[in-house]
Amino acid sequence: MRTRREPPPWRTVAVGEVVALTPRLVHLTLVGPALTSFDPGLPGASLRLLVPDADRDLDVAVPVLPRWNGNEFRHEDGSRAVIRTLTPLVPVTPVDGPAIAVAVVLHGHGPLATWAASTRPGERLAIAGTGRGYEIDPAAGSFLLAGDESALPAITTILPALPAAASVHVVVELADPGARLDLPSHPGAHVQWCEAAAGDAPGTAVVGAVASAELGPDTRVWAAGEAAAMQRIRRHLTDERDVPRSRAVVRGYWKHGRAGGDED
Repeated sequence: MRTRREPPPWRTVAVGEVVALTPRLVHLTLVGPALTSFDPGLPGASLRLLVPDADRDLDVAVPVLPRWNGNEFRHEDGSRAVIRTLTPLVPVTPVDGPAIAVAVVLHGHGPLATWAASTRPGERLAIAGTGRGYEIDPAAGSFLLAGDESALPAITTILPALPAAASVHVVVELADPGARLDLPSHPGAHVQWCEAAAGDAPGTAVVGAVASAELGPDTRVWAAGEAAAMQRIRRHLTDERDVPRSRAVVRGYWKHGRAGGDED
């Protein structure tokens, strides 16, 4: 079995506030002294969240943490831990003490969406991080940010961090019009909302929008969403638009057909 570097240690936190940003996106504030030294990382960074069991006891004081076996996290009974990666956010309301927030898309009946829809303030869980973020080129004059609903949290952290003088084209595919979210302001941003057509595979609309987008020689691209769609975008950028890999960051956040997705 291939041995991988052990991820950052788990931190036990508690749900402090649950806010519905849209009918399909819930914002969860996480609090606790374990976050005192937590580094949210670069814009678009990620943290791991150990998804509690559906039949959990919400009053349990400490979550049972899995162990790293050199390749993945496993519980004592040998079962694979259910872990999802999410974007660390600033809480929507001020909090006394250390805090971080995450936003979860309520799509389907997977472990993460089921947990986020049922959690309540005070529930304790574990997170770890942070992972890679987006290194913004301050000299770039043009950016394209593209993704589906799962990319919205990351886009809200990247957009305000882009150079104020840059032109920014934001493309977001929505599976439901109720998922539209007020994005942070940017003086050079144009936001294009694309509603997914019935029967289309996830990501079809955003792939089409990226394919028709104007890309200058200075444009930097950041895209995230359903894995197969992101693979199509990556191939389009490199094979058809000759965009250097150094100027494009494309990430698969979840896989269509896998229960609850698999954010990464």
